[in-house]
Amino acid sequence: MSQNNDQLKDQAAENTLNLNPVVGLQGRDILTSARMVMTQFLRQPVHSLKHMGHFSLELKNVILGQSEISPTSDDRRFSDPAWSQNPLYKRYMQTYLAWRKELNDWTDKSSMSELDRERSKFVIALMTEAMSPTNTLANPAALKRFFETGGKSLLDGLSNLAKDIVHNGGMPSQVNKKAFEVGKNLATTEGNVVFRHDVLELIQYKPLSEQVYERPLLVAPPQINKFYVFDLSPEKSLARFCVKNGLQTFVISWRNPTKAQREWGLNTYIEAMKEAIDVVLQITGSKDVNMVGACSGGITTSSLLGHYAALGQKKIHSFTQLVSVMNTEAQKGVETPASLFAEERTLEAAKRHSYQAGVLEGSDMAKVFAWMRPNDLIWNYWVNNYLLGNEPPAFDILYWNNDTTRLPAAFHGDLIDLLKNNSLATPGALEVCGTPIDLKKVTCDIYYVAGITDHITPWQACFTSAQMFGGKCEFVLSQSGHIQSILNPPGNPKARFITNPSMKGNPEEWLKGGTKHSDSWWLHWSKWIADHSGKHKEAPAGVGSAKYPAAETAPGTYVHER
Repeated sequence: MSQNNDQLKDQAAENTLNLNPVVGLQGRDILTSARMVMTQFLRQPVHSLKHMGHFSLELKNVILGQSEISPTSDDRRFSDPAWSQNPLYKRYMQTYLAWRKELNDWTDKSSMSELDRERSKFVIALMTEAMSPTNTLANPAALKRFFETGGKSLLDGLSNLAKDIVHNGGMPSQVNKKAFEVGKNLATTEGNVVFRHDVLELIQYKPLSEQVYERPLLVAPPQINKFYVFDLSPEKSLARFCVKNGLQTFVISWRNPTKAQREWGLNTYIEAMKEAIDVVLQITGSKDVNMVGACSGGITTSSLLGHYAALGQKKIHSFTQLVSVMNTEAQKGVETPASLFAEERTLEAAKRHSYQAGVLEGSDMAKVFAWMRPNDLIWNYWVNNYLLGNEPPAFDILYWNNDTTRLPAAFHGDLIDLLKNNSLATPGALEVCGTPIDLKKVTCDIYYVAGITDHITPWQACFTSAQMFGGKCEFVLSQSGHIQSILNPPGNPKARFITNPSMKGNPEEWLKGGTKHSDSWWLHWSKWIADHSGKHKEAPAGVGSAKYPAAETAPGTYVHER
């Protein structure tokens, strides 16, 4: 059971981040693609019969024990020795793998357009992954567990299934929520709310060093998430890391909007951020701040930088951008499941749906994201919770990921428009708070982090987004996925990152000329941010100021809103 939980945690760390798709997947799009596959099968009878013949030959080899087909090295579903050592199980597995392979080969060599092929492969993957032998009671691990427990595992699995149908919308639970409490064993770095706005709470963390840098740091998390991904646990807390390194650290905690806030848009969030920055400057006495933005929080901060540039104001000294794409045109070259169906009709339908509801529900976004990675985020837990009868794992990242938030309809619409029109890539195409935005006029230094295995914000699109700014950029490529690119504390022996001071050319040229480093990019960034943080001064005794005194202890009140 311990080994199974470790596998779930590893896969969750690579595949889970509740920056879920703002477009979504519609059932009719999936059904349309499924019908297209069936129609194409009939329209190309010779092509279809050829691949049926290939499958028949491979099936003969499987039955005779002569097939060499085997799972890929990264397919952990068939890790139980029975799949390779038991003749019946091996044939069962090989039949499934041969069938799946032939369906994908048929799609690759069909006469469909490239986009239709990718859509078809996505639909085929949904079907074949659902029908995997590992998802049935024939799973040898499930059978072993059944006999070891005298049948109790099956009863426990049925109980877990009933609970999920009633309390989790029919989706397998990913985490044991009883194991965590925000403010108790998550988000525990000491600090206080020093400013509250309808849109946000501003948290200042208490210094942990005798001296601090003069220039403060302000973190803008995604609006799609709760902020404590930056303060998950003491050993994974970027906030605590910053405070220990002498940075006066502030973080924004966004309010979880309801239907009453349906009209909050990009301008609403930027105006709130402007107020928060002025509060940080008043408390610290600094003339400007260093900013960190992640995902949609990074898009908002980039827009704010463009707004300040248009006004000629220099309140942001440097900007650290984490796993965020502004150049959506570049992302089209690296298709993700969400982008496959991002057509005009789908985008407008998504906007219309959230406008009618007032908000885009975080739980709905989570389901969409899960179906984009079904093996990692659905079927793993199906096996663990129902077939093995285990409780979901107690894993902090998964708890945070399931602590969903909503997006107000207006902001959701703004994000879709940015995706559709690629407004940030065209000078003057986007207007923010009355000013046209031109990111080339943003001349502050930029530190840009992307993840090489990130399937949400592909690193190539992050690279071309980094090239949109007018200032000097330090681009860093972490050897991990979306969530691990942020939660990357020092000391992980597997951690690697790549740097290359040249931002010319395309992503592949940058990668070819890059230098590999061991350990976490946090250490590399800490030197960079220190160089941008001014001189040292004596650390204040507490947080806040006479004008903005310390109020509720961190993590504040907004983070608890459901």
